[in-house]
Formats: sequence, C-alpha cells, structure tokens
Amino acid sequence: MLWWRLHEGACMVWDPKDPWGKKSDSIDDALRQAQDQLRQMMPFQGIRFVFLLLFLVIVVWQSTFIVAPDEEGVVKRFGDVVRTAGPGPHVKIPFIETVLHPKVEKLHRLEIGFRTDRNRVQVLPQEAQMLTDDLNIIAVEFIVQYKIKNARDYLFKVDEIEDTIEKAGEAAMREVIGKSKIDDALTTGKAQIQEGTQTLLQHILDQYQAGVQIAAVQLKDVNPPEAVVAAFKDVTSAKEDRQKLINQAQGYRNDIIPKAKGEAAQVINQAKGYAQARVARAEGEANRFVKTLKEYEQAKDIISKRIYIETMEEVLGGVEKIIIDGKVSERLLPYLPLDQLKATPKGSGEEKKGP
Repeated sequence: MLWWRLHEGACMVWDPKDPWGKKSDSIDDALRQAQDQLRQMMPFQGIRFVFLLLFLVIVVWQSTFIVAPDEEGVVKRFGDVVRTAGPGPHVKIPFIETVLHPKVEKLHRLEIGFRTDRNRVQVLPQEAQMLTDDLNIIAVEFIVQYKIKNARDYLFKVDEIEDTIEKAGEAAMREVIGKSKIDDALTTGKAQIQEGTQTLLQHILDQYQAGVQIAAVQLKDVNPPEAVVAAFKDVTSAKEDRQKLINQAQGYRNDIIPKAKGEAAQVINQAKGYAQARVARAEGEANRFVKTLKEYEQAKDIISKRIYIETMEEVLGGVEKIIIDGKVSERLLPYLPLDQLKATPKGSGEEKKGP
C-alpha cells in the first residue's frame, strides 16, 4: 500500500512538459505521508525496546560459557591466555574474552608407519623401515596414544602438535630400534622396545613443552623386508626348534638331578648311620674294657683266669680235640690220628674223649 501511494503521488505530479515545474512539491507531500504511514505501522519506541532486549540477550550470552566434564576452558583476552577453567558454568568479559574448549580426557591416537582408511591398511615404507643394531632392516608399524596434560601448552607452545608428536615418535622408535637386535624386535624384546620408546618420546615432548602425556606406545606389526621374509621364516623355525630342544634338555635335567640328589642324600645318610653305629660300638667296647680293667685291678688272679678260659673257648671252640687226664697221659704214648682228623669236617664240633 505504501508503494502504491508513492507511485500514485508520483503519477499525479509528473508532467513531461514540465518535469521540474511547480508541481514537484507534491512528491514531498507523498514522502511525508509514507513516513507517517511507516511510523504508524512500527512505532519507534517498540523498535528500541526490541533492539535493547536483543542486545541484553547477546551480552548475557557472550558473558557466560560452560565447560564440559571432559574439557578444560582456556580463556583468552586480546589473544593472550589469562586463565583456565574447569568443568561447569563460568563468566567472562563479553566481546573481549574468548574461550577454547580442548578435550583433556580424550585419548588421542596417532598411526606411525601405516595409515588406516576405511578398514584398509596402507603401509608407509618411508616411516616404517628402520635399521637395527646388527645392521638389519625391519618394517615397524606402531601406534602412539596420548592425552592433553596442559591445555595452555598444548594449544600455544607447539605449532602443528599432532605432526610434531608423530615425528618425535618416529625419531624415538628409530633410536630404540637402532640399539636393539633384530631377534629382540621380532620375538621377545617387543615389550622393552615399547617401554623404551614411550619413555624417550615423553622426554622429547616435555622438552618441547608440548603439554601432552603419552599413555602408550603399541607395536602393531614388526616384519622384515619382503625380499627376505622367507629366509627370516626359516631362521625363526630353526630358533623355535632350538628352543624346543633346550626345553627338552632342561626337562631331562630337572628330572635326573633331583633323583641323583636323592640317591646321594640316601648314601650320605647311610654312611652317617654306619659311622654312628661304629662309634657307638667302639665306645661300648671301650666302656666295657674300662669296667673290666677296674674289676681286674680288684681281683687280678680271678680275672686273669677268666680271661684265659674265655680266650681258650674262642680259640678251641671250633677245633676237634681229644681231652686226656693228666695222670693218665703220663702212662700213654701220645697218638695223633691225622687221617681221621682230615676226614672230620672242620668245625663239626665233635670231640673224642679218651679213657
């Protein structure tokens, strides 16, 4: 309607014969009417109120910010970091201070030596190939996991932080691999390589003041170059056979040594028992001799005769003999039947008595 009134006013005053004539005042009247119409449609007081309300909303919105539980707020004023804020709502100076929200609890992941794209793994030889201490080339693919330790350093101390961590991780791995043998890298030394690389990488990043904490370094794959894979497999098989034989030998050793120790302990115990028995027997005989000596000193004649009789019993006990009374033997010619003595079994215990 407003446009139509302007158009109608212009039509009323327009005269091709006198475009700048006296009737031009009618245009000013039409403009005044349009302005009055506009003031009636949108009062000035209402517009100012709307703008004021909108301004207040923007100021409140610019004065507050919320930090998520897994974030840390970094507040900047004119490009300079003035403070950090923990999780929760906070206040800042509107239009002057800005806030960054890095996720400090997130576990970031970097792939070195390879890249994963839609479940497809692409090996990067320029990153993966490394030289061992014994001058062998191996392809090492590993993963670096890290978290933000200091948000201010992470955001502003190092430019291109992920690229820096990647290059530092590659350098740390090359240094550790360069001090390791190829057998350790392929078999039993992977844990030491991971631990050594993590320690060295953390030390490098701390020197850079990168503000990150290395959570883990994981070896994904360690392989020799493709041209010598078959030879390395043969070597690995031979080492496995060698280890198998070593285990068998150790098993036999663990079986035979306890038996030998048991037998040795048995012989030693028997010898100790025999020695104790001989010592006890000798002590008993010595005590018996001492007691007999005491009795002998008290009655020498009786003891001498007893010893003589006991000795004769031991000597003549197993000998064939003929006993003749002393008086009778004076009237007899002694006779020794040697042929009968030979025929009589020795130790038979038979005795021949004369008259």
